[in-house]
Amino acid sequence: MPDQSIRNDRAPAGPRRPRVLPDVVRSLAAGILSGRIEPGAALPREADLSVEYGVSRTVIREALKTLAAKGLVSIRSRVGTVVNDSDEWNIIDPQVLEWYGPDALDQRLQAAILETRIAIEPLIAELAAKRATLQEIANLEAAWRGMADAGADVAAFVQADIEFHQILYRTSHNPVFRQIGNMIDAALRSTLEVTATISPDQRAEAVRVHGELVEALRLRDPDAALKAANAILRLARRDLAASTQKTPVSQE
Repeated sequence: MPDQSIRNDRAPAGPRRPRVLPDVVRSLAAGILSGRIEPGAALPREADLSVEYGVSRTVIREALKTLAAKGLVSIRSRVGTVVNDSDEWNIIDPQVLEWYGPDALDQRLQAAILETRIAIEPLIAELAAKRATLQEIANLEAAWRGMADAGADVAAFVQADIEFHQILYRTSHNPVFRQIGNMIDAALRSTLEVTATISPDQRAEAVRVHGELVEALRLRDPDAALKAANAILRLARRDLAASTQKTPVSQE
């Protein structure tokens, strides 16, 4: 019946099955995030999942609780476990983004993350120009040099870029912005991994504008910092648009 089709769509063929809680959670989450298990669908009963995955019902129960805590499912009395609408998913939770994976991250979510950055990063840059300590500016410059020295190593470029923005959010000395930075950290990693496959010339341009922001902070120039932040975000928007042209955008 419906439960059987859900299991067939989700579970790969073959003898190897998840044996520990994180693997069970990841397998169930992958089915939901990929759309193979649609919103409103009921997951199989705990006893059936226990047999399917070869684990105890306690493991299944804990896995479902983990998914519920992330907003992916609701556990309802006398109904069972039901997949929530995507609007209820905690999409910027680091674990949820890990379950998505950069290759599967919805393009609309990538655009929403960029939209959030556009709204707050210019102000954060302005505040950083006024509030950053000398050590924080030195740390930001070190991250920028990591981007510059990465060369053709895309992974190193992405890691240095992430560190740059982590430091930038902290230099605002605004606890709310710092918390937002922590929240979007994993999301930022995913979008940067998508856009970092741009050409070496485009990465060099990104290095240049990030360097302009470092210089603005060193000179304590809020206007220049805002301008540099906007330049970084314009490049991010261009690169995201270029990357999404390579694959079709999912429809509502």
